[in-house]
Amino acid sequence: MEIILIENVDNLGRRGDVVNVAGGYARNYLIPKGLAILATPGNLKFVEQQKLKWAKKEAKEKEEAETVAKSIENLEIEIFKKVGEEESLYGSVTSHDIADKLNELGYNIDKKKVSLDHPLKTLGEYTVPIKLHREVIANVKVIVKPEETNE
Repeated sequence: MEIILIENVDNLGRRGDVVNVAGGYARNYLIPKGLAILATPGNLKFVEQQKLKWAKKEAKEKEEAETVAKSIENLEIEIFKKVGEEESLYGSVTSHDIADKLNELGYNIDKKKVSLDHPLKTLGEYTVPIKLHREVIANVKVIVKPEETNE
């Protein structure tokens, strides 16, 4: 099924692209979420008219992402977790934990933007990329420390 993306969709395309996807994916996900519209002649004309507006919006989003990236680039986040033997964590540090810590510090970062390949399961320092925009990635140092216990 041919559709026109009206928002950027990872691993699919950019705003304004005409792409071919499975019918169910288009009808059940992309169109209801407002990410795409059907590729009809009328919608193609609409998209051509919107491209200039979208280009301005894209530039503004990138500029805002660059500003946030500069402010968090040299940030060090400390996350405290309970530790078992051999310094392995009970549970793990996930992208959700990192996003929560950034939100506590006043940065509005969604957990989906934290590019963590695997949850962190040991103590130590890690460099975690935060994908703020398609073209803007900031690296944050995450330090996993043992939680103090009162025994």
